[in-house]
Amino acid sequence: MLTSLGIGAHAAAARTPFQVRCEDTISKTISVLSTKSNGFTINNQLPYRALTLKTGSIDGRRETLGLTVTRAQYSATLGGPMLQDPASGYECVAPKVEVKLNYAPVLIYVGNEFAPGTCAYDVILAHEQRHLKAYMDNLVRVEQVVRAALEKRFDARPLYAPSGTAQSALQHEINSIWFPFIKAEFDKGNVEQAKIDTPQEYARLGDACNGDIRRIIEQRRRRP
Repeated sequence: MLTSLGIGAHAAAARTPFQVRCEDTISKTISVLSTKSNGFTINNQLPYRALTLKTGSIDGRRETLGLTVTRAQYSATLGGPMLQDPASGYECVAPKVEVKLNYAPVLIYVGNEFAPGTCAYDVILAHEQRHLKAYMDNLVRVEQVVRAALEKRFDARPLYAPSGTAQSALQHEINSIWFPFIKAEFDKGNVEQAKIDTPQEYARLGDACNGDIRRIIEQRRRRP
């Protein structure tokens, strides 16, 4: 178990020699987050029926004309200087925690019924780019939230643990606490994604380009 010692004025006045060594001689805790946007590519090869199957919504009520696909990615690199105290059987570590956050390269599908350069294609692509922007906005928000939480947890004080256990305890904390926390923060972005796909938005798409999108879909529905 990782603990912080020497908190408060009374504790600071009563620091042990080992605490003095840890807190005054090894580098302070550093928490670094970096984000990376991997851009996007466009795929115009699949028909809208295949895209609808990808979303699991082929129920006769909603067709998927375009689709934006990505997934959250996160990793952590751990390190930091460590000191041992044979007398107490404890060690201290000033963790250096580097967390990387990003989304996998975004793939935007537009149904192949809609040829590039047409009004219908441009309208569907613009809709999907709203999803792309929502993902990127969420990435910025997640970085801010996770950075603040990490800085609060690893607040420039060494952490103490029984000798030989500090690194494994830190890794366990990352895996069992921080990764689920990060995933939950990424998942909050689903709310904003859902706000884009409203019945009103689908109606607007159907009416766009003088009704071309609706007309193309109706023609494809009549095909076997």
